[in-house]
Amino acid sequence: MKQIEIGVCVPGSQTEKWLAPLVEAGFECVALNFHMSLEGTDLRALAERVMPFLCEKGVRVATIGYYCNPIENAEQRRTLEAVIDAAPLFGAPMVSTFAGALEGEPVEKAIPRFGEVFRELAKRAADKGLQIAIENCPMDGTWKRATCNIGFHPKAWELMFGEVPDRNVGLEWEPGHQSIQLIDPVSQLREWIGTGRILHMHGKDCTTDWDAVRRWGTLGAVEFAKQRTPGFGDTDWRQIFSILREGGYASDICVEGFHDPVYCGELELTGQLHALRYLKWCRGGDFVPGP
Repeated sequence: MKQIEIGVCVPGSQTEKWLAPLVEAGFECVALNFHMSLEGTDLRALAERVMPFLCEKGVRVATIGYYCNPIENAEQRRTLEAVIDAAPLFGAPMVSTFAGALEGEPVEKAIPRFGEVFRELAKRAADKGLQIAIENCPMDGTWKRATCNIGFHPKAWELMFGEVPDRNVGLEWEPGHQSIQLIDPVSQLREWIGTGRILHMHGKDCTTDWDAVRRWGTLGAVEFAKQRTPGFGDTDWRQIFSILREGGYASDICVEGFHDPVYCGELELTGQLHALRYLKWCRGGDFVPGP
């Protein structure tokens, strides 16, 4: 039986600093992530440096993440194409990214351009046997004024996948990004798991301050939701794992650290290792075959 592995997101530009400690700590796979820029990283050279170590440890690369705005920024689109081309060097089955946006414009206005760009990206990825997973992060955008990612809301997903029906394009989903929108992530996962569009997951959560919502609302004057490392947030990950197993989910969950406002700085590794132990517990521990 294939286990749902618990992996970890490694900042791509800090791979040499963080990769070995996280792998040695017991994470079962890794995602190498870059935000808006590769920051001068040569992906071929990076693969030559890290793959011997990962192969020795028996740890695979789950995805290469390059989160950018490929439908509005031509240079970032070209970089995303280069990341797709380089993913096989890491043995990664997918590339993770944002859907992009026409910044400051409504979500619907970006859908035709999303289709033009991602139909081509989907073919480029398919030619290499890869999937493209779109993270569901709002990036402080709204439906009426998106920033760099329209792929944060289920109504947008319906429009996106209507425009790009290719089955190798889907979501890199996490409950925290939905909780911040006051969407129940468990109910949403139960609805979407059967679509086959949830290709990858981030392990990140959220804590909602309902007293702040009641007193101050949700329009930004007062923060009402904090991103949390799994084990410190509101989501019932036991239900998450049950839904994933029932739905035949065949990928992994990569803990996305460096967001928790409490377990940060000197407590960063402590929080991430707690998430590793907690998610292993929520999945039922290690697989044990019956007699």
